[in-house]
Formats: sequence, C-alpha cells, structure tokens
Amino acid sequence: MNAFFTVLFMVVVGALIGGVTNHVAIKMLFRPHEAKYLWGKRIPFTPGLIPRRRDELAKQLGKTVVKYLLTPETFRGKFFNDDMKGKANNWLNQKTREIVFTEDKTLQQWLNQAGLSNVPDVIEKKVDELIVHQMANMQNVLSTQTVEQLLPASWQERADSKIPEISRYILNKGDDYFESEEGIQTIKGLIDGFLTSKGTFGGMIQMFIGDGSSLVPMFQREVKKFITSDQTFSMLNDMITKEWTKIQVQTVPQLLGELDFTSTTERVQNYARQQLAIRDRLDLPLVHYLPQGAEWLQTNAYPKLVDKTFVQIESKLEDILVSMDLETVVKEQVDKFPVSVLEDLVLGISKREFKMITVLGFVLGGIIGVIQGLIAILF
Repeated sequence: MNAFFTVLFMVVVGALIGGVTNHVAIKMLFRPHEAKYLWGKRIPFTPGLIPRRRDELAKQLGKTVVKYLLTPETFRGKFFNDDMKGKANNWLNQKTREIVFTEDKTLQQWLNQAGLSNVPDVIEKKVDELIVHQMANMQNVLSTQTVEQLLPASWQERADSKIPEISRYILNKGDDYFESEEGIQTIKGLIDGFLTSKGTFGGMIQMFIGDGSSLVPMFQREVKKFITSDQTFSMLNDMITKEWTKIQVQTVPQLLGELDFTSTTERVQNYARQQLAIRDRLDLPLVHYLPQGAEWLQTNAYPKLVDKTFVQIESKLEDILVSMDLETVVKEQVDKFPVSVLEDLVLGISKREFKMITVLGFVLGGIIGVIQGLIAILF
C-alpha cells in the first residue's frame, strides 16, 4: 500500500511539474510584455521571448510575406485573369450608367461639382471676343484687298466664262420684252412722246399717221435687228467685261460705301448666342447628347482599356512590388502592433496546440513520476 501511494505521489508531483512547467514556458513566450527590474537590474527572462525578439520577428515576417505570400506569381494568379477582367469591365459599366449616363445629373451640375459654375458666361464671352476679332479681320481684309484679291482664281475664271452667257441672256430678255404687249406699249409711248416733244412738226406727222401704233411694227423690227445682231452682242459683252474688270480692282467699301461693322458685329453676336443656347444645352444630361454612350463604351472602349491596363500593370508588376517595399511595410506594421495583439494572433492560431503541449507536460510528468516511483521502490 505504501508503494502505491509513493508511486501515486510521484505521478501527481511529476504531472504538476511537467504541466506547470510547459504552461509557464508557453506564457514566457509573451509574458511579461516589458522588461522587469529589481534594484536597477533587469530580471532574467524579461520581457518574454517574442517581445524581446520582436524586431527580428518583424523582419522575418516581412521576408516571409514577400518571399512566399505576396509574390508576383501570387498577384498574377489572383488578379490578372479573365475573371478579374470581367469584373473590372462590369464595374466600369455599372458605374458609368449609375454616375455618368444618368438622367439625374445635368452637364451644368457636373461643371458645378468641378467648380466651374461660370462656364456659360465664359463661353459666351469667348464667342463674343472671337466674333469681334473675326469681324475686325474681315473689315481689314475688305478695306485693304480688292475684289480680285478676295475672290479665288477659280471663281474669277468662272465669272469670266459666264460673261457671254450673261450678255446673251440680257439680249434674249430684251428681245422677249419688245415682242410682248408691254414692250409694244413701251415703243408706242416712246414714239408718241417723241412726236409730242417736236411741237407743231410732230403734230403734223401725227395728223398723217395717227398715233404711234402704225409705226410700232417697224420699230419692233429695227429693235429686233439691233438686239439679235452680232455687233450688239460683242458690244454688250465688251461693256460687261470692262465693268467687271473695273469692279475687280476696287475694294468692297469703294463699291458699297463704308459698311456698319459695329451693328453687324452685335447682330452676329446675338445670333450666335441664340443658336448656341449654352445654358439650355448645359441644363440637359449627358445621356441626352449620347443616348448610346454607355453601350458604345461597354462594347468598344472598356474591353480594350481593361486589357491594355492589365497588360501594362502586369508587365510592371515586379517594379511595382519593389517600389512598394512590402517587406518594410510588413515590418513597420508588425512593429506597431501591441505585444498583446501579437499574443492574441499566435494564440488564436495555436491555442489548441498550446493546450495540448500543457496536457502533454502533465502526461509526461506523470509518466516520469511513475518511473521515479518504481525506481524509488526498487532501490
């Protein structure tokens, strides 16, 4: 019976020693968090192992993360694939429809959001200034250059070629006129007026021939001969050519007199404002002007944009990761963690394993107690 209690006592003591020792050893990984001092001397094993080796842990964790976790291959496999491209396309399409091509926001509201609420005034001012500038240039050109200089050479050639047609047209119209009833009355009026102006002599002629009606056919024939003759055509053609030549060497003000550019400029400005209607146009949403804009971007722009962006980023991935210096970032973040956070992190992952180590300490201590008890009984 004494041997049994001896072995039991050894088992209990050994189990307590093993379990408590392992439990204390686990606690000493983290506790105490800070160094403890006694009479100015640091107490051994303070702070705990992980707080004391915190800087080395942070460095090693940073190297591990960069070497095995956040590698270029990891990013390529996770982010640079067709699934992510599809998600990027869908996100762009959704945001474009929700934010850009919406009926709820006008162009003016977009400009107000960008701090450009005075855009209509600025545009109208710029248009007015442009019109004033262009009208001044036009006035200068019209005042200093002749018609010949203003007209393109092709126009001048065409005008020269049209002079015979104009001459023939005038003569044909003249011929038609004098053949008409109105022309007959004109000829008769001219004859009567001529005879009346000759006083008694004219009155005597009228006594013999009556009114001018009898002379009209004769005058018609003569007028027709004059109008249809080649000499008349050449004469009229030469006259028009000379007048056209005179016109070409003159400026517009010489032909028409001084032009009122001030009022003309104002009218052009008013017309431009009415036609542009900047404020009315800006009070409409973008979708009003581009009703198929979202569909066009979805079909033509975004796929190419996403593909090109992914290709560019992937080609520069190593440089981007190097420039980010993830190892240093991880180290700095770990250095900022309170020791209690590191403790919770490790224990949260290995809590069950640490408990098993404590239990194993109890078991091994108990086994050693059994062995010690047996040795004590035997010897």
